[in-house]
Amino acid sequence: MIAKNIRLLQEAKAWLKRKHGPDEVIRVVPSLENHGPVTAYHLYTAYDQTHDFLGSILFDVKGYWIYDGDLLSVTEQEQVANFIINYQERL
Repeated sequence: MIAKNIRLLQEAKAWLKRKHGPDEVIRVVPSLENHGPVTAYHLYTAYDQTHDFLGSILFDVKGYWIYDGDLLSVTEQEQVANFIINYQERL
């Protein structure tokens, strides 16, 4: 079961506006692992050669989310969660 109203089913890039430091584009990658009733998205730097891991955002079936990591501020976490929740695929 996918989290309520989430349409992001494949990798996408999101603009992350940082309060401290340069803004950047990140990769948001749906997890291929089965997390039961939780939908997980792994976050990576988009253009670094090593694609550094920034953590994960997990959504339950009601659409509540939690960040699993320590590199993003609360504001940055909210930006990514809002990107995932409001994602619309371009036609």
